Amino acid sequence: MTIIDPKPPGEGASFGNAGCLNGSSIVPMSMPGMLKNVPGWMFDPMGPLSVRWSYLPKIAPWLVRFVQSGTPAKVTAQAQALRALLGPTVATMTDLAREAGAGDLVRHDGHIYVYRSEEGFQKDQAGWSLRRENGVRLEYLDRDELRDFDPVLSPRFVRGVLIPENGHTTNPSKLVKSLVEHALRNGATLIAASATGVALDGATVRAVQTDRGDVPAESVVIAAGAHSKPFADRLGDRVLLDTERGYHLMIADPEVRPKLPTTEAEGKFVVTMMEGGLRLAGTVELGGLDLPPDWRRARVLLDHARQLLPALSSSYDEKRLSQWMGFRPSLPDSLPVIGRSAATPDVLYGFGHGHVGMTGAPMTARVLAELVSGETPALDLKPFSPRRFM
Repeated sequence: MTIIDPKPPGEGASFGNAGCLNGSSIVPMSMPGMLKNVPGWMFDPMGPLSVRWSYLPKIAPWLVRFVQSGTPAKVTAQAQALRALLGPTVATMTDLAREAGAGDLVRHDGHIYVYRSEEGFQKDQAGWSLRRENGVRLEYLDRDELRDFDPVLSPRFVRGVLIPENGHTTNPSKLVKSLVEHALRNGATLIAASATGVALDGATVRAVQTDRGDVPAESVVIAAGAHSKPFADRLGDRVLLDTERGYHLMIADPEVRPKLPTTEAEGKFVVTMMEGGLRLAGTVELGGLDLPPDWRRARVLLDHARQLLPALSSSYDEKRLSQWMGFRPSLPDSLPVIGRSAATPDVLYGFGHGHVGMTGAPMTARVLAELVSGETPALDLKPFSPRRFM
């Protein structure tokens, strides 16, 4: 196996994610009734969803399909497909990490969602119903139970939903590096280069083209995250892939440590205690790959976090803060693309996991390995077809 990547392992989207390994993350982004909220979000540059106006013409087809994906029937099917893909994640990633000598980086502590209003909790009932219908066990906490569960949370929060099955990693970048190092010890090769295309002889793969020359290949997996679309385009697959820009802010040596990864459900952000400090991650900005970051979106996470964790300092030395922006490869129906190219069965796709890239990675990798080996995957790949947008 040869891995081609212009960046060192663990330096892409995995470097900055919230570290969550949530098999329960099956609720599509586009839900029935969401359309009425979108204009308000879009006009708030610091809200949970914003669009860079200069990018709006380019992303318009994606947005149209996004709205169309939010019907009850489609959402039900999308959630079922995501559950099949994500459900085995914690167990599978735990085994992989242990094999790589990095078992200490994966925790199985659960994940909690908290609400500051009863109204916000009631608005999310469709999502909680989807989880229950797909076998996710939920534990509901009232204000007092929430306070007892994790006293560092603000008493203003009135509801909590604990999902015991979920896990997280305390260092996503280090975990990815460990997995790659394990692969290299077992015979894989890593080439630091930018792939530019796939050379075909008819319908037969000849090589991967890179800025350092051709790399001979018999089978190719395109798993380039937010940069995958040009490869699919050249191979004749019209995939509505676009980019959600996600931000995080890290606080070194925080004054308070939440008991486990916590989602502030109405603010749409997550706080996770990691090896390097407290990570605040979340929000969605639709702005493509080229526009500069809007670092206000990272800083606003700190304001939100202080409302969740009131013991956080009211001011910080800049040396204790770090910020980051990365690219989530996103499809409008919240499902990744997994399957064979239209041009040749020897090119496979595995990209577009949106907010669940690390969570979706174990099963996606297993399915792709089965396809390369000529096996029939147990996972139904129809919902993830590259040609569902044709």
